[in-house]
Amino acid sequence: MKNKILSAFLFILPVFVFSQSAEEKGLSTIIGYDAKRFITILASDSLEGRKGGEPGGLKAAEYIRAELKSMGVKPWKKDYFQPFTSTSLRATSNEMRNVLGYIRGKNAYEVVMVGAHYDHLGIRKTPVDNDSIFNGADDNASGVAAVLQVAKAFMASGQQPGRTIIFGFWDGEEMGLLGSYHFVDDYFKNIPVPLTAAPEIKAYINCDMVGRNKDDNTKHVIAYYSPAKEIFRTWINDDIEDYNLNLEPEFRSMDNQNGGSDHMPFMSEGVPIIFYHTDLHKDYHKLTDHADKINFGKVTEIAKAIFLNMWHMANEDIW
Repeated sequence: MKNKILSAFLFILPVFVFSQSAEEKGLSTIIGYDAKRFITILASDSLEGRKGGEPGGLKAAEYIRAELKSMGVKPWKKDYFQPFTSTSLRATSNEMRNVLGYIRGKNAYEVVMVGAHYDHLGIRKTPVDNDSIFNGADDNASGVAAVLQVAKAFMASGQQPGRTIIFGFWDGEEMGLLGSYHFVDDYFKNIPVPLTAAPEIKAYINCDMVGRNKDDNTKHVIAYYSPAKEIFRTWINDDIEDYNLNLEPEFRSMDNQNGGSDHMPFMSEGVPIIFYHTDLHKDYHKLTDHADKINFGKVTEIAKAIFLNMWHMANEDIW
């Protein structure tokens, strides 16, 4: 009898030891290999610097769409692409596109979002040291990689979120936040039928340049947050401790002066935000912003923090 009891215990023990919550299951899929793969492809010469509306930018959009589709993330409004027309004098092509995917929440009338711009500066007319492509590995292939990792993690969790999650990849950021402004204008002005109002966007997380070290500090990351949502700062600190993330956040309160990236259109509509950034560096907007300078482990740790932020935003009753 004792042997039978022991055998039964040993049989169920591995199930007990290795059982994971849905949140942990998703988190475990965020790995450095994916960060390196996404960034290396997006920052390759074949994408010609991903300038908005130009062939390289269109290829980048196609690549992001293919990744979302392979993960099982559904297209927002029946199409992954949200086209828009640019009037910017910096644009050589007027036709641009955001890439949008979503996971429907149990409460479809509330939305949380995470996004990053995928465009960069294109090709320099005059080469420097036989290089003419602005690869934009940190700006902002790193942010796109983080958002793709978060999307993959939510799908892998196997749990429908409490609120709908939209994953936004913005075009035309380098020309004046064109894509994110277009999305926000379209979202708040074109009310869907039969709703009397668009589903409320409860929060937005922006990810822009999250792949480099500041003064050789591999843990440093800047986390801007809306001052009215101190709970955001609490989440970040608690999750870093609870999950032993290799990050040391420098918190900065967000105000209307913290411009220059795609959180601004959401702020203008009163949406609370978090903005992850690892600071400017000598390769910012230079031909030398290459993938071999990225700290892929850091991108991965930041993606984990964003996933955990989004898990709170999508599932907790704090609003």
